[in-house]
Amino acid sequence: MKPVAMACSFALITLFSGFSGRPVLYGEHERPEYPSTGRLIETQFSPAHPSVPMIYWAGGVVSAESLKQAGIEQIAAPADMADALRTAGFKVIAVSPDEFSRREKLLTPRIAGRANVASATRRPWIDANGWRFVRNPAGRFYYDLPRGKAAMAIAEAYAYNVDAILKIDSTNSANSADLTEAGAMFAFIKNLGGEDYPPIADIGVIDDKSPETGEVMNLLTRRNLLFKIVTAPAPELLVNIRLGSKEYPKAEAANPSEFAQKIRQLLGDENRRLRVYGSETVICRLTGDGARARLHLLNYGGREVDGLRLRLRGHYSRADARAFGSGHIEPEDFVNDETAIEFSVSRIGIYTVIDLSR
Repeated sequence: MKPVAMACSFALITLFSGFSGRPVLYGEHERPEYPSTGRLIETQFSPAHPSVPMIYWAGGVVSAESLKQAGIEQIAAPADMADALRTAGFKVIAVSPDEFSRREKLLTPRIAGRANVASATRRPWIDANGWRFVRNPAGRFYYDLPRGKAAMAIAEAYAYNVDAILKIDSTNSANSADLTEAGAMFAFIKNLGGEDYPPIADIGVIDDKSPETGEVMNLLTRRNLLFKIVTAPAPELLVNIRLGSKEYPKAEAANPSEFAQKIRQLLGDENRRLRVYGSETVICRLTGDGARARLHLLNYGGREVDGLRLRLRGHYSRADARAFGSGHIEPEDFVNDETAIEFSVSRIGIYTVIDLSR
């Protein structure tokens, strides 16, 4: 990349709706009118129509050559650059210059060192955003990422099917590897195909919007205790949490790790829809409709995990696994009893998707 092109360029990798040429609705909320274009940019948030990844590129046409080299053809850009980028062969959506002010900033997905935080366990502290997405699935988010984290953030946002922008610095030519990795992740998720299954949960959380409830959600997610937001106790769920109630006083949430352990005991491991053995750095998202399911495995550890064992309640007989960087992988030691299936995945990288069917 030439120095003149690098001087002001930066990239935002964003998960917008499909580029169909016709306006659609974003959930129940219309996108605001962008003053630079005088028109509405609207997107659709629906599990049946997964978001199509795009890159917001403010570096101009010359620096955008690195996008093509990474196999990235659909981008978002400032309105004054949109026409030139279209002429260069990109599919372009113009976006507002103050888009970030309307979005919630996310953590960089990773294992985080917290030297100033005492811990009674050896569990790694994971900075993951899944609980934020479950709490606000129609929200609008953005990442501001260091080098090397773009692919992980793309996978995380895609797994939860949310509208998220990923900001990466491309002013340094060394970051071209980030674009290459991002392009590879985009190609991987494109080949996965869409699914319209609802989230599977064992636990209901009545959200009072407090930080304490948010931290409880965080710990539930990190322990792979599947939950969903409910407005009132749901009888089909074995555990329903309302902080401040007699059963779940707020004082207990002051130690969210112990509180999550209490919820696990109340639920009972034998009743969990999903159990993960062999790693404390893999966080899962599970969706399904009874006959079919999709399991997303997000590995925040930064290195491959060997010998992961999974147990899922349900009458599934087939498991089709695809891993980023490896393609199709064969589940091993598959066991199917009357209530659940178990199988192992010998090695996974940062992102693996397993489709299950009867």
